[in-house]
Amino acid sequence: MKCIEKSNVVPEDSIILNDFGKIDYCDSYRIEKQTDDNVDAIITQLFKPRKWVDCLMKIRNSAVKLFGLKTGDNRDQKESSYYAIGSRAICFTVIDRNDNEIVVEEDDKHLNFRTSVLIDRKKQSSQIFLTTVVQYNNMWGRIYFVPVKPFHKLIIKSFLKRYLYDK
Repeated sequence: MKCIEKSNVVPEDSIILNDFGKIDYCDSYRIEKQTDDNVDAIITQLFKPRKWVDCLMKIRNSAVKLFGLKTGDNRDQKESSYYAIGSRAICFTVIDRNDNEIVVEEDDKHLNFRTSVLIDRKKQSSQIFLTTVVQYNNMWGRIYFVPVKPFHKLIIKSFLKRYLYDK
């Protein structure tokens, strides 16, 4: 049976926490799928823009612009067959990677967050983890994340569901 499993801990072999510091929020979602895709292809598939997510992001960007926070630019999106450290993986900056995992981040004055895609290949299929960690920089980060968290969970699950059932 195909399903998405959620955990509140970082996968054991993940590099997402390298030089991160304290964690104020963490989630990790796992799917199992037979795939020959490498981690670069998986992150491209997962983070490909969806119209409804773009619509949510436009609303978010309009709201946070008033507070001087970073706003994303859809023209900044980059797809590649290999995401080097320092490059953009769709809409986030790659800060760490190995053959099995890519870690991307976006930091701002209110909070820092990282997301990683990790593939753990097994004999019959692969386990793919999509993990997010957040660090609040001040009380505004904590306040900001309250309404964002349910949308974050919805978006992450939709990314994994689409990857799970595509191909």
